[in-house]
Amino acid sequence: MPSVIAFDTHAYVKKLRDVGVPEPQAEIQAEAMAALIEDRLATKEELKAVEANLRRDIKELEVNLKRDLKELENKLEQRLREMDNKLDQRLREVEMRMTIRLGTIIAVATTVLAILIKLL
Repeated sequence: MPSVIAFDTHAYVKKLRDVGVPEPQAEIQAEAMAALIEDRLATKEELKAVEANLRRDIKELEVNLKRDLKELENKLEQRLREMDNKLDQRLREVEMRMTIRLGTIIAVATTVLAILIKLL
């Protein structure tokens, strides 16, 4: 049931007549004012309904935002784990290459040392 804003057109016409506005003009102004109030102004109940809808919409947005943030956090954690795994793999590869190089250097140094010992 829609609420109606009470506007006493008769009292309004009387006030206009009392200050010298001709009655036909006062009646037209009262009709225009009543139409304006009916079309453009909201009642307290309507404002409360709008407020309740806004509160519901804000709560829904909050829930959606929390869900979206959780999804983003999960994706970020997954991406960080992937990057960490790739970094570990690269480090193992570098370590392996360094071990091979060091082994090669030791083998060459041992060979050179053995040759020097034989020559001396």
